Amino acid sequence: MLKQNLIALFILVFSTTAFAAPSAVEQIWQLEGLKNPESVVYDKKRNRLYISNVDGGSMDLDGKGSISIVSLDGKMLNPEWVTGLNAPKGLALSNDKLYVADVDTLVVINVESAAIENKYKVDDAKFLNDVAADPNGNIYVSDMMLNRIHRLQGSEFTIWLEGEALESPNGLHFEEDDIMLGSWGKMTDGFATAVPGHLKRISLKDKEISSVGDGSPVGNLDGLEGTEDTGFYVTDWFNGKLFHISRKGVVTELLDLNQGSADLEFIEEQNLLLIPMMKDNVLNAYQIK
Repeated sequence: MLKQNLIALFILVFSTTAFAAPSAVEQIWQLEGLKNPESVVYDKKRNRLYISNVDGGSMDLDGKGSISIVSLDGKMLNPEWVTGLNAPKGLALSNDKLYVADVDTLVVINVESAAIENKYKVDDAKFLNDVAADPNGNIYVSDMMLNRIHRLQGSEFTIWLEGEALESPNGLHFEEDDIMLGSWGKMTDGFATAVPGHLKRISLKDKEISSVGDGSPVGNLDGLEGTEDTGFYVTDWFNGKLFHISRKGVVTELLDLNQGSADLEFIEEQNLLLIPMMKDNVLNAYQIK
């Protein structure tokens, strides 16, 4: 009986700590002077951050977009590390390559040389948005306007999954054998939604799509990071929110921000959240308590 009670207590404590939202989220620095920053990703090997700057309209093919390099303490290291992009958004790192969703093209940048090594254009793409990499080096890219997820496997860039069940796919995040998806929602005119989005799970094995929780609307979800153990941190771009969503679908609002809270980064070993504020031209850093 004692052994059973100890096991039950362990399960209760583990469940509480693994699935509970943080007790506090404290801002520790803010970097100004960015140009409509949309996404941030951490390069652990080089201990630096890459920021995508849309620098204009989110669908403009104007060559004004760029990538900046920022330190973990909020110092600008190189404001124009890579230039000549259009409206770069989602970023993902894999095998010393930075993959960038740039309106209708997936751009591949060598992080050692800062050279653009390849471009994969999708002729009918409308709004390539977020990017995620799996452990095998496959790259997944969402197209929010066309209800699609593309995959780059080797040199083949093809449609991996499409359909209305994706509900305007935005944030992508690889977690074990699944892709976690933050949906924008059921879109009507422009970026407006009749029904806001929620967190979904897509099986890599059979591409089955399921809701995390009961599928109730959460918001116009953009950035998505986290793990099954920490829970997932998601931003609502349109309403300027940061949410924590447990693996069971419990939603907790952590921050009420301005509109434009975009594609965040979560550095688990440092309990650090980084949120680009696209309309405020800043990057905010938060310590999770």
